[in-house]
Amino acid sequence: MGLLGILVALALLMWLAYRGWSVLLLSPAAALLAALISGEPLLANWTQTFMTGTAGFVARWFPLFLLGGIFGKLMDDSGSITSIAHSLTERLGVKRTMLSVVLASAIVTYGGVSVFVAFFVLVPMAREMFKAANIPSRLMPAAIGLGAFTFTMSALPGTPSTNNAIPMPYFDTTTFAAPGLGIIASIVTFVFGMWWLARAEAAARQAGEVYIDNADAAVIDEKIREQATLSGDFDPAELSHGKRATDYPPFIFALLPLIVVIVVNFMMALVILPSIDFSFLAEEPWGINVGAVTGVWAVLIALAAAILTLIIVNYRRLASLRESLDAGANSSVLPILTIASLVGFGAVIAAMPAFTSVRDAVLEVPGGPLVSLVVAMNALAALTGTASGGMAIALNALGSEYMRLALEHGIDPALMHRLTVISAGTLDALPHNGTVLLLLQISKQTHAESYFDMVMTVIVGVIISLAVVFVLGSMFGSF
Repeated sequence: MGLLGILVALALLMWLAYRGWSVLLLSPAAALLAALISGEPLLANWTQTFMTGTAGFVARWFPLFLLGGIFGKLMDDSGSITSIAHSLTERLGVKRTMLSVVLASAIVTYGGVSVFVAFFVLVPMAREMFKAANIPSRLMPAAIGLGAFTFTMSALPGTPSTNNAIPMPYFDTTTFAAPGLGIIASIVTFVFGMWWLARAEAAARQAGEVYIDNADAAVIDEKIREQATLSGDFDPAELSHGKRATDYPPFIFALLPLIVVIVVNFMMALVILPSIDFSFLAEEPWGINVGAVTGVWAVLIALAAAILTLIIVNYRRLASLRESLDAGANSSVLPILTIASLVGFGAVIAAMPAFTSVRDAVLEVPGGPLVSLVVAMNALAALTGTASGGMAIALNALGSEYMRLALEHGIDPALMHRLTVISAGTLDALPHNGTVLLLLQISKQTHAESYFDMVMTVIVGVIISLAVVFVLGSMFGSF
């Protein structure tokens, strides 16, 4: 009955979440249903197990969500994202429309801007470029998706995305884990995606397809909002708050905060923090495993430095700085509580006696720990429709086991980190994924029109890169 309870609860959670129900409501309800079917105490599971798991995720990750939300909102309101997008399109020209869109999407998201913030600038920019080049608008989501939520979210070393940060405390790593493998994965994903986009564009021209203007104001309904916050780190409802600049900064000033994020993160994670003696923090009253948190600290310092830089450079453009700061801060609340609720659900499931058989089955997948890790991350990301949520559930339940297996088999935890993030960023982009739904809605496209090309650029290309990293990591280890 315990295993039945787990399966029924997970199926109900997936189905109702896809229909737009709030995960804040669904997660505890599904957890209690699993406990009821399994004959476990309901109130104890809710107030102790569920809430402990939920609160633990919030305690660990709220600073990152908070600073990330503020940074993304300030980049938007200062006009910096617009400046970067326009500068790239002007330099590369209409003949390189696909490349312009992909690079603009990649640069802003690699620099730490939430994909949801970027979409509202990138889509109008892409629409202008596609119209000028007479490329069917149905290809826009595939191009933006390739740049915005594939290699910049999971493969490029140093990316401050939530996805790339979540494995750090479990494997004692930083966002720069396995940099060589991450760069190779990024190149494979980018090259395959650009090849597919060029092929799709050529096929569309040969078939006589042209650009059709269907642009109007994007309105995000509550169903899409709920699905989006499940798979992202920014509440789309806050994008309309604050006040956008009437002009945008020069390209170099717009790019500067993004450079600060990457450089400061690198210096803190690999140079400055490792050189500081934090041994006193391992003692009472702290009792901190410093190796598990320095990567998080590095990202926080980098985002804080970038926010300060952004404000200084664009102070006159930020007409209502307090409102922008408030909107950025508020944008972090619903996403982190939504994902934390999923973690709470996972904590209840992991505490059930029946989960022991599930855990053993996952860990004993033929092929060793790396195969087990890849399978587990792909499966949970696909089921939940969120890379960050799937990772958080899996690592909360099995992270210590994977770290133990890594030590037993002589596997570099950095390789575990990189495989974890790339694996979670593959099947999470199935049709029910909130990021996919939001991008399609803003682009005014449907699944029937655009999703096949998105599958090729944001799923197939990433799976190929995952296979390459897996083979290289298995043969040569982490590098």
